[in-house]
Amino acid sequence: MTTSYQTKLRSLGNPQIAQHSQGFFKTGVGEYGEGDLFLGIRVPVLRKFSKELYSISQEEIQSFLDSKYHEERMVGLLILVNQYTTANGAAGQDKAYQFYLKNFPRINNWDLVDMSCPAVIGHYLFSKDRSLLDQWALSERLWTRRIAIISTLYFIRQSELHDTFRLAHCLLFDKEDLIHKAVGWMLREAGKRDNKQLTDFLDLSYAQMPRTMLRYAIEKQPEPVRQQYLKGRR
Repeated sequence: MTTSYQTKLRSLGNPQIAQHSQGFFKTGVGEYGEGDLFLGIRVPVLRKFSKELYSISQEEIQSFLDSKYHEERMVGLLILVNQYTTANGAAGQDKAYQFYLKNFPRINNWDLVDMSCPAVIGHYLFSKDRSLLDQWALSERLWTRRIAIISTLYFIRQSELHDTFRLAHCLLFDKEDLIHKAVGWMLREAGKRDNKQLTDFLDLSYAQMPRTMLRYAIEKQPEPVRQQYLKGRR
């Protein structure tokens, strides 16, 4: 059943933007976003819209998350992130976290993962057992593996880097380009906090790393160092 909120959101769609998004997010047969549909609404508009619905129930959020439209799922996640980050106490955070876990199947593209999991998964697990991340890193599902590594962005921002490097090692031989990019990005961010830990990791692993992962990881290194890694001369 389509809610009045969804009807209002759909009225903001733009067919030209939707067509562009279909290509940008690789929705063709055999591509990572196969079958996803778009309304054609820019992210700033979605963020503003979600703030207006901050206090809606989880049942109403679920209607967004169950939608066939990408932007509606994003709005649902934006509302959930807002509710998690402003929850009054541990019970409220736990409720939002468990709801997020239940909706893993709806978090099915890289932007949906990246804008939500650090704030919810990363924050929630920061002071808890993090072994779930290792389980998710071994998942057959691309988006669950990406959630595992991108969630560590929250840890990185708290200057805790060991989970990022451990999961990067676990995902070193992943076959998906979107995982290569995610791991390289997290390694680069970890290097901003402790460049020695990054270069120690790279010196042991760079020869085995997928090229895309390596390029992302070394993006902020001095040019002579970048060239050493790229040319295999470290």
